[in-house]
Amino acid sequence: MVDRVGAAVIRLFAPAGAFALFAARALVRPFAPPYEGGEILRHLFQFGLRSTPLIATSGLAIGVVLSMHTRASLERFGAESMIPAGLAIALIRETGPLTAALLVAGRVGAGIGAELGAMRVTEQIDALEANAVDAFHFLVSTRVVACALAMPLLTILMDFAGMLGGYLAEAVASGMSWRLYFDRSFTFVSYADLLPATLKTAVFGFLIAVVASYLGFNTTGGTEGVGDASTRSVVLSSILIILSDVILVRMIFFFYPQVVG
Repeated sequence: MVDRVGAAVIRLFAPAGAFALFAARALVRPFAPPYEGGEILRHLFQFGLRSTPLIATSGLAIGVVLSMHTRASLERFGAESMIPAGLAIALIRETGPLTAALLVAGRVGAGIGAELGAMRVTEQIDALEANAVDAFHFLVSTRVVACALAMPLLTILMDFAGMLGGYLAEAVASGMSWRLYFDRSFTFVSYADLLPATLKTAVFGFLIAVVASYLGFNTTGGTEGVGDASTRSVVLSSILIILSDVILVRMIFFFYPQVVG
């Protein structure tokens, strides 16, 4: 009985331990030479620049929707002048970073999982290691660094697009000028709102790349396993992003108490 319980516990926690070791290695390995600058730049282009249409379009739409909902709520209290500031705070603090991370998890996470999974089942990773290439460093570390660097930049784009969408909605609804809208938007926004909320997305990028790389690196079962790795990459990275966001927001409130007000 004890042996069966112990075996069940090991089966339950072994994948979590393996993932933790993989993540720790992915966190440390990029700081050791050789530094694959070319690969990092290539992945930055793939993860960052090619994601800009999705992020910009989504941010614009979210800004319009948030502006309409904010106006519907604040009109009840005669506080229409607070709409730009309320929209800016909501976007910069939480909506922009979290939405950008979930969109990137869907686009980039699935791609990394499928790409590395296909390389595993076709034995390309084994071929790299047979040729004395550090496959983990070349395939995983470069993607982790690129995704962690791309996420804050994409978040800033999301925030800007959301603010633009909010302005368009407000201009149609009330005819507010561009200058007045952005003056009111940043009245209550400080660097304590912008910097922590933007920088925390580097953690989201790290989680996306690590989860997708881990699942792709350990793919089995041929083409069916590749599809499974791609799907699980999106699901697991999205869950970890949401859970880590709770912890990171609590840490931001601790280190930047002025954000709470």
